[in-house]
Amino acid sequence: MAAPATSLQRSPLSSTASPLQRLSTLKNPPTSSTSATPPASASAAGASATTTTSPLDSFASDPIFSAFLSPSFSSTSFSSAALSSGSPASTAEKLHHAIRLLENQLRSEVLSRHNELLSQLSSLKHAEHALSTVRSGVSSLQSSVRRVRSELSEPHRAIATKTVQLSNLHRTTELLQHSIRALRLSKKLRDLMAASSAEPEKLDLSKAAQLHSEILSLCNEYELVGIDVVDEELNWVRETGDKLRNEAMGVLERGMEGLNQAEVGTGLQVFYNLGELKVTVEQVINKYKNMGAKSISVALDMKAISGSPGGGYGPGGIRGSGMPQIGGGAKAKDALWQRMGNCMDQLHSIVVAVWHLQRVLSKKRDPFTHVLLLDEVIQEGDPMLTDRVWEAIVKAFTSQMKSTFTASSFVKEIFTMGYPKLYSMIENLLERISRETDVKGVLPAITSEGKDQMVSAVEIFQTAFLALCLSRLSDLVNSVFPVSSRGSVPSKEQILKIILRIQDEIEAVQVDARLTLLVLREIGKVLLLLAERAEYQISTGPESRQVSGVATPAQLRNFTLCQHLQEIHNRISTILTGLPSIASEVLSASLGAIYGVACDSVTSLFQAMLDRLESCILQIHDQNFGVLGMDAAMDNNASPYMEELQKSIIHFRGEFLSRLLPSTTITAPGAENICTRLVRSMASRVLVFFIRHASLVRPLSESGKLRMARDMAELELAVGQNLFPVEQLGAPYRALRAFRPLIFLETSQLASSPLLQDLPPNVILHHLYSRGPDDLQSPLQRNRLTPLQYSLWLDSQGEDQIWKGIKATLDDYAANVKFRGDKEFSPVYPLMLQLASLLARIQVV
Repeated sequence: MAAPATSLQRSPLSSTASPLQRLSTLKNPPTSSTSATPPASASAAGASATTTTSPLDSFASDPIFSAFLSPSFSSTSFSSAALSSGSPASTAEKLHHAIRLLENQLRSEVLSRHNELLSQLSSLKHAEHALSTVRSGVSSLQSSVRRVRSELSEPHRAIATKTVQLSNLHRTTELLQHSIRALRLSKKLRDLMAASSAEPEKLDLSKAAQLHSEILSLCNEYELVGIDVVDEELNWVRETGDKLRNEAMGVLERGMEGLNQAEVGTGLQVFYNLGELKVTVEQVINKYKNMGAKSISVALDMKAISGSPGGGYGPGGIRGSGMPQIGGGAKAKDALWQRMGNCMDQLHSIVVAVWHLQRVLSKKRDPFTHVLLLDEVIQEGDPMLTDRVWEAIVKAFTSQMKSTFTASSFVKEIFTMGYPKLYSMIENLLERISRETDVKGVLPAITSEGKDQMVSAVEIFQTAFLALCLSRLSDLVNSVFPVSSRGSVPSKEQILKIILRIQDEIEAVQVDARLTLLVLREIGKVLLLLAERAEYQISTGPESRQVSGVATPAQLRNFTLCQHLQEIHNRISTILTGLPSIASEVLSASLGAIYGVACDSVTSLFQAMLDRLESCILQIHDQNFGVLGMDAAMDNNASPYMEELQKSIIHFRGEFLSRLLPSTTITAPGAENICTRLVRSMASRVLVFFIRHASLVRPLSESGKLRMARDMAELELAVGQNLFPVEQLGAPYRALRAFRPLIFLETSQLASSPLLQDLPPNVILHHLYSRGPDDLQSPLQRNRLTPLQYSLWLDSQGEDQIWKGIKATLDDYAANVKFRGDKEFSPVYPLMLQLASLLARIQVV
């Protein structure tokens, strides 16, 4: 019905007919709504739609009329566009035609809905009648409301007044009650304070603080301020509160200084009752932080240390550079160490006092609420009180140390040279605090991390101290072993000076294991430098290796250098025996370098001598040990090669070993050093080398055995008297003693002889070749090697490889016997096979 209503409203605007004409038109509607739109009009508008199409549809698709349907249509814009298009008359004609078309459409809509419109008019009449009825009812209701309002306003006003009066009476009663209670509590507090005026020590501070807190809480909660009598009492209560705070703070500080738990607990309880526990503890902690920082600052105040009235510039005073005046260094140094000692004592007292406060807080609970006082002071996740104070102390100490290191060359020098003393002070401080705060069930005052932080604060002086230690020792080594002078050997006094300097450096820090290890690392660097410089002084030319003539100057220099290095190695090793085992590990590489250079200085000489002795022993193969006859058996003279060997050993002993070793060193058991070790090694090698080549001698007659036995006796005598006691050589000596009777045993007795246990298997098997037939060739003969070549091969092989070579010769022998058709082997053949398996078992055992 909205569209017809719109048509009814708009049709008078576009129609020129009178109301009577429109009424007559409505009374005679056409039979069809389509008749309102003549075909000519539709054709004139250019519409191509069917008769049932609405003009609005055609307008929507028309480029001109579609603009009128837009919500943002502007008549001014449309008119301007029509005038500027060039054909405004045509546009006006089209608009008139559209108006007529719309009027016809509206008329058609009204006629088609005539009955509905009439019914709507009758409904309006009914609605107007109902509306008049409602108006009369509303008027009656309004008059009733006015009457009720006039009847209720006066009682309501009276009730509101009475309610306010009652509320005021109730509030006044409460104020009176709480004021009376506050006055009573104030009287109790007055009585308590008055009773203690004669005997202040009997004042119950906790109870007084509780009364004070209750009075203030009562006044604040119920707003009693402003009542004259209460205000008068409050002034006195506040004054009393100040007095209680002072008394409680005195008790608390006295208890912390004296480590009295009862007094500390009383003071804390007072402040808890006052509701000021956390604030008060914070104040105390800040106070002790400042005390610690001030103590550190005062200890390093050089002007105060000088003690001169002229601002530190008088005799013995401190100059602007931080250096004392001439003649005042010793006094200022002593004063500095004394102040540092006092500072350590003060820091100890501060930390222990704060720990004591923390300890009481962690144990004491309020007797009424049972609240742990520590929970009131420290929230979860907050650092402990001792941690806060220690952190502040470490921070101040670190800052002051860095500042002193850069600002005062005098203090820097004292703390650098006296770092062990400074470190000992810190260690004593940490140890005292740890010992005195080590209570079961209570956290210690300082954690391990806190201790490390304090030690780290003086690392700057530690680094300087270690650098100074290294510099002192390095300068001493450089002066004893100058780079520019090669071939010069330091004196014994100079070497002793180095050793004593090293000993002094160790003794200066021996009280602390950690610092000792740090110094030992620096000493290790110095020993490596010393080894490098000493190695540079070693003579390595041919004159250092000659053994036939007298000792050359180059050899004498090497001997002296070896003895010096050996002395350093022995003395330093002796010092380390009194230190923990880790000290030896720290210097192990450095002492090894010293030992290695000492060995290098004489090793070439010993090797040259050993080569000479081996060449003498190799001449055994040029001797004829297979000769038969009584003359050979009765000859008591040593073989020529043995005589040459003896002469060489005696010459080496007299010309070289006598300079390297005291006479007592060779004979004293357990007195082995670098040279005695080399001599022992050479003596053992000579015995082993002789036994090896003696076992290779072939043929070996009975007279040859006697001659070889005499050679062995001469060898034992020469080695024992001139090189090393043979009885101390162990296995090589037992092998020599066993080989001598072995050569005289019958072949059938060898398998069961106990002498086999003291001889290497290859020596026994090689000796058995001298008892076998000629076609049983030894590996030396089979491979056509010289004795020297075969000996070198034996040095590089183990017993298993040597047996393989021997086994090959036995296999060749067995093959030859079978090839010849002989019915039996030489007795030596099965014996060698038997001994090989037997000796293998002995070696395993």
